[in-house]
Amino acid sequence: MTGSIMRGIGSFYTVLCDEDGQEYTLRAQKKLRHQKMTPMVGDRVRFSPGQGEENGWLEEILPRKSVIERPSVANADMLMLVVASVPQPDMMLIDKLILCAAKGGMTPALCVNKIDLGGDLAEEIRAEYAGTQLRVFAASALTGEGVETLREAMRGKVTCLAGQSAVGKSSLLNALFGLELETGGLSRKTDRGRHTTRRSEMMAVDGMLVLDTPGFSLLELESMEPQDFAELYPEYNALAGACRFQPCLHDREPGCAVHAAVDAGGLSAVRWMRYRELLAEVRENWKGRYI
Repeated sequence: MTGSIMRGIGSFYTVLCDEDGQEYTLRAQKKLRHQKMTPMVGDRVRFSPGQGEENGWLEEILPRKSVIERPSVANADMLMLVVASVPQPDMMLIDKLILCAAKGGMTPALCVNKIDLGGDLAEEIRAEYAGTQLRVFAASALTGEGVETLREAMRGKVTCLAGQSAVGKSSLLNALFGLELETGGLSRKTDRGRHTTRRSEMMAVDGMLVLDTPGFSLLELESMEPQDFAELYPEYNALAGACRFQPCLHDREPGCAVHAAVDAGGLSAVRWMRYRELLAEVRENWKGRYI
């Protein structure tokens, strides 16, 4: 039988079966470990159901059309990154997640939640990502503003929600689909998010598949060539042909068209500064890849 992994706890995986719409609890066969294949939420799999009270076996992980390691999910069409004015957005983390989505075969999008608290965060972010084709949504899980627009953008897609803790991912899902997921907020002692989503989980709701993931604050970029990294920025690619040197990493090179566009106000200076910080990290990791 075939199906999709909805959640995993320890060495057990819950799979929604294509043939009968039932959920089965399975254990992964040892051959997957020997193949160095770790099942992920969202994986399409072949399995044999158990008999009676016995658990069945997850036998094969089918080819993935998209994958990211953190949050650890497969086969999502869209990675919806959720931010809010409270807690303060970590835009460096957002940039890293956008890069991971692009490398992993997912379309990134961004939702600014808690717009009922006021502020111009959504417009500020739209300005930062001008030229990237990143869709930026504004919504309030509390009032319902913008929720229908977000729901329509997700329709017909497998969407994974990701971001920091306490930005309201679970609250958004509750507002979107009438769920009753556990929600939290900021810890009074630390002003950091309390983890209410403890593991990645896929849900079949309103005729679509949606993944909720735990919040996190740290993410390391995988090793890659600096030039490959630079090419993951679409607004810089559009100008790369006008740079004096080819290829150009858009850092300190003279005659860089990206640098000129930043100076002229045509591209976001704060996003370019984050780009240069990440580029330095990528260069360092690339130099030490054989150590």
